[in-house]
Amino acid sequence: MSTFTSSTVAIPGAGAIPRHVAIIMDGNGRWATARRLPRVAGHARGVEAVRNTVEACARRGVEYLTLFAFSSENWRRPQEEVSVLMRLFISALEREVTQLQKNGIRLRVVGELSAFEPRLRELITQAEARTAGNERMTLTIAANYGGRWDILQAVQTALCEQPELARHPERFAEPTLAQHLAMAYAPEPDLFIRTGGEQRISNFLLWQLAYTELYFTDVWWPDFDAAALDRAIESYATRERRFGRTSAQVTAAASG
Repeated sequence: MSTFTSSTVAIPGAGAIPRHVAIIMDGNGRWATARRLPRVAGHARGVEAVRNTVEACARRGVEYLTLFAFSSENWRRPQEEVSVLMRLFISALEREVTQLQKNGIRLRVVGELSAFEPRLRELITQAEARTAGNERMTLTIAANYGGRWDILQAVQTALCEQPELARHPERFAEPTLAQHLAMAYAPEPDLFIRTGGEQRISNFLLWQLAYTELYFTDVWWPDFDAAALDRAIESYATRERRFGRTSAQVTAAASG
């Protein structure tokens, strides 16, 4: 498994297009309510926004796109809504994988997947295997995922593999943990987007977002399109990513 050094240690290269975009897709229910539709209609429309965003990111040269589809806290929602979300996940996997394969996009799904029904887990396994050789862009779906869960399972896995760390905690370094995170295969996100007007990260990629540029928009997820994505990327391009350095150092590094 290839891993990437934490951005607190190594400074990633800067560019106008973020290498890795992570998105919390919020506002499906409110989009539907505003139109006097059932909340589930918003989730169905949100699937279309996912398709459009995946295509738009791939066209713009984004290498990694991570979408927060279902958090570990979303089980608290009404059972009917959760059931609809699971059915949408299954139907999306059944319908969309062929297009992902055609477009050269690799699919990964991260989270505590054991909570899902066998049919969904089977489809996830098949989709990941079918797209494993694709290199144009990696699409990650975070499902039954939580940032705290991710850190905890990484610590537990590290201790299981290296039990001596419990006796010598000073040897437990960032790379030791980072290599066991659910997304150890990807660089840390450059740009985080949350739709729907809320301004929080809601237990999403807690470790990985340490130095990510944050972008919040009032646009509800079903209305998020290529133009909305471009506005987020344009905002990102204006940011000075210092990673603890001064502006003078950033300028010198860029000119060098």
